[in-house]
Amino acid sequence: MGTVDQSQTPYADALTRYAERDTLRLNVPGHNARVEGTQRLSGYFGQRILERDLTPFLPGIDSGEGNPLAQARDLAAAAWDAEKTWFLTNGASQANRIVALALAQLGVSQQPIIAQRSAHSSFIDGIILAGLSPVWISPTIDHHHGINHGVSPASFEAALVENPNARAAYVISPSYFGAVADIESLANIAHRHGIPLVVDGAWGTHFGFHPDVPESPLRLGADVLVSSTHKLGGSLTQSAMLHVAKGPFSQQLVEIIDRTFVLTQSTSSSSLLLASLDIARSALATGESDIATAIRSGDALRERVRAHPRLSVLSDDFGQFFDIAAHDPLHVSIDVSGLGRSGHEVRTHLMTEHHIATEIATDNCIVAIIGPGHPVDVDRMMNALDLLARDTPSESSKDRLDLPAVGEFRMIPRDAYFAPSEVVDAAAAVGRISADTLAAYPPGIPNIMPGELFTGEIIEFLQHTVMQPGGYVRGSITEKSNQFRVVI
Repeated sequence: MGTVDQSQTPYADALTRYAERDTLRLNVPGHNARVEGTQRLSGYFGQRILERDLTPFLPGIDSGEGNPLAQARDLAAAAWDAEKTWFLTNGASQANRIVALALAQLGVSQQPIIAQRSAHSSFIDGIILAGLSPVWISPTIDHHHGINHGVSPASFEAALVENPNARAAYVISPSYFGAVADIESLANIAHRHGIPLVVDGAWGTHFGFHPDVPESPLRLGADVLVSSTHKLGGSLTQSAMLHVAKGPFSQQLVEIIDRTFVLTQSTSSSSLLLASLDIARSALATGESDIATAIRSGDALRERVRAHPRLSVLSDDFGQFFDIAAHDPLHVSIDVSGLGRSGHEVRTHLMTEHHIATEIATDNCIVAIIGPGHPVDVDRMMNALDLLARDTPSESSKDRLDLPAVGEFRMIPRDAYFAPSEVVDAAAAVGRISADTLAAYPPGIPNIMPGELFTGEIIEFLQHTVMQPGGYVRGSITEKSNQFRVVI
């Protein structure tokens, strides 16, 4: 981060100055920041939000050389040691689509990309849009807990040896459950084979800003970093960043991502989301003590879970998986199978009965995410889990399914997506090629994508997911996932 003053927030400050002026607004947004005529909006959000909600391309805000928005992006690049940073207002999903469309401009159409099979569904969307031909690397999988981990250096090396014409590689670190891959080794392997490494670091925005969290992938050699800043960086929901590293591919990547960004970003980007990115960057870059608070909270919660006779901490067993190099302490993954209820039931019960919101559940687990500066009320959490333990037998939930194996790859995703298709009942879909991406939520990792064959196990898992509290399948054409679109 050098000697740059990361405490400043030039774009957010510029919005404040504009809001404080006596300006007759005869432009969009249509509320014009007026109290009269917008009582419902101002009463709900507050007048100050309306005053800071500005149209783009204003002098002194985001227009002109060296404008405050450009300054804010430069500060973010400095904070992450990036060559260039883009502010995004459609989340890391937008970043993943940008990455896929940008990678399509590297090499020629016959060259594949090497990609982790547990990529988020938004990256699969990008593959379809870009017409990329992926070669999938399967991560190690904890089938019992329903968790995909990461890619090992050995499997990554093997994939590149088998595909010497690959144009780029894409991996995920950390996972939804906080498992961190050996990014330094993966980057070295990618560069030895002459290709850039993209890291979806959506769940690790805070990496590199405290000595007790993993290092930022950019500083470990990654060439592109997807950063879902709203997750653990503190910006508003739907805001994110995309970073390109200083390195052997920086000039080429900056050029093609600049070009691709225009295709994906709204011409009316929310000034509120952009300002939240500016503020979140400053808070992360100057907030080592806030991250320390979150680490202490996570450690305290893990210790209490370990002491509980019917609960355990998933990350305590990460050592048995050779692809996991480290763990993010701001993720607390709890095995609740000893309570005799599914993780989905436990998560829903905590929310409805105790007003405790956890991030995700599988059949056996719940995951608590602790943001920087959050002193968690560990007693409240554990008391709620204790009440559940008293109310249920000490046995694992019988109503669960292991994560199914992926279906056979038959067509590249774009070809399958745009091919003639038909809708069939679930039983008739077995053995047919999917035309859609279907991802059980959470976590949104595709169970099947265009070009892969349906299996009975995949369909059973999707239907099981939609029956769980809070569960749904992204891309499903029916609420119960009892019909599917297949290639004719």
